[in-house]
Amino acid sequence: MIQDINDLKVANTFAQLPDDFYTLLSPRPLSDSRLLHVNHEVAAQLGFSEAALASPEFLELVSGQRPLPGGKTLAAVYSGHQFGVWAGQLGDGRAHLLGEIVTPEGRFELQLKGAGRTPYSRMGDGRAVLRSSVREYLAGEAMAGLGIATTRALALVTSSDPVYRETIETAAIVTRVSPSFVRFGSFEHWAGNADNLRILTDYVIDRHFPELRETSNGEPATWETTVVRLLREVTRRTAALIADWQTAGFCHGVMNTDNMSILGLTIDYGPYGFMDRFQANHICNHSDTHGRYAWNVQPAVAHWNLYRLGGVFLTTGLTEDTLRDALSGYERDFLQVYNGNLCRKLGLSSWEEGDDDLVDAWWRLLHGQRADFTLAFRNLAAVGRDAEPFLALFTDRQSAQEWLDRYKRRLEREHGSAAQRESAMLRANPLYVLRNHLAQGAIDAAKEGDASEIDTLLELLRDPYTERAGFERYAQAAPEWAEQLEVSCSS
Repeated sequence: MIQDINDLKVANTFAQLPDDFYTLLSPRPLSDSRLLHVNHEVAAQLGFSEAALASPEFLELVSGQRPLPGGKTLAAVYSGHQFGVWAGQLGDGRAHLLGEIVTPEGRFELQLKGAGRTPYSRMGDGRAVLRSSVREYLAGEAMAGLGIATTRALALVTSSDPVYRETIETAAIVTRVSPSFVRFGSFEHWAGNADNLRILTDYVIDRHFPELRETSNGEPATWETTVVRLLREVTRRTAALIADWQTAGFCHGVMNTDNMSILGLTIDYGPYGFMDRFQANHICNHSDTHGRYAWNVQPAVAHWNLYRLGGVFLTTGLTEDTLRDALSGYERDFLQVYNGNLCRKLGLSSWEEGDDDLVDAWWRLLHGQRADFTLAFRNLAAVGRDAEPFLALFTDRQSAQEWLDRYKRRLEREHGSAAQRESAMLRANPLYVLRNHLAQGAIDAAKEGDASEIDTLLELLRDPYTERAGFERYAQAAPEWAEQLEVSCSS
């Protein structure tokens, strides 16, 4: 473990790209930075000792007052489609990449979100509010606990600096951690510049997918072959990610191409949400007035975004047919993970003919009665010995019982005991998820400088499958007032 942050092993591979890809600049620190919380699990992964975390230098690092020792602080440029419309040049409008920490587990980039204006801020102030910063800080851990690919966060810094949104809020900085923050929009930015597109593609492949260059006889693959392999790998990862989102009841809220990770990670947590009462067309983003990013649309949107990514390579000589073929596995890849996840959640050993109809009927049941997404799956595990907690989630118990009878008939073809199946289902269906009202409780406490709710939520969310005494309220359905909570793009 590193006792002094000056002893960290640091690299700057993104900063080694040509100047066109970024702007070197320093953050604008907050006026009275206070360290509200440190993610000790992520800190240990990066090699920070407890002594290093308690040092003044660590606070200076995560509050933007000093650079990462040996790092080159920069803001990256990219472009993208926002809500289906080409938005042109975008970029890190309030994020500063400090560099990479080299660890035995790989290289992890550190990025400060909310650290001030950059050349890509457009009309923004470069700041992040405490409300959204707490939500992002918690979200990465919630997703990691569920086994869903995600960026994470190292630290949360607060201040009393005012930030003007719908109301006056206070500013905060989150230190994000990821193997890479390259996104689909990073490639879209160079759609008309074949040289820079190739530079970026080579960078991503060399850094993250070097195996894509090899052929069966060990010879380097051609450019076309390598790009096709890259697109197939990104397609596979993206499909798996969206399948995981769907089966966890997670809505991202802003699936713009500039918010899609080239590594298939969940990035840029803004107006996200875990569903409480299930609605197939649930919209978690109050700004999404047309429902472009509703829960049931997310798989199709991700596929559309992949086509925007693939299209940029037309300028390098690849044909439409070649690119279409590279992206053609999306539905297969999605269904493989989606069906596999549902098998585990429903206690089925494998997907059989007719299971599509059973699952469709399940979604219709939940949608028609607005049953709680998380608890419906969780309580289903125990129906073999006690169906009452499951049936109690539905106002029309007869409809729920009819589906349950159909489900039990399907289970008759399964092997193993009911107790074994229940145990396996409890390991596949979380009891604790980051519901909006729970996040709001942590936000309200954080406004008073109290991080105790963050600690509690992190403890539960890192192992969301194990029930713990004394935390009953965190496992309950959301109260009615929680439906009034709104999250939007104005973070």
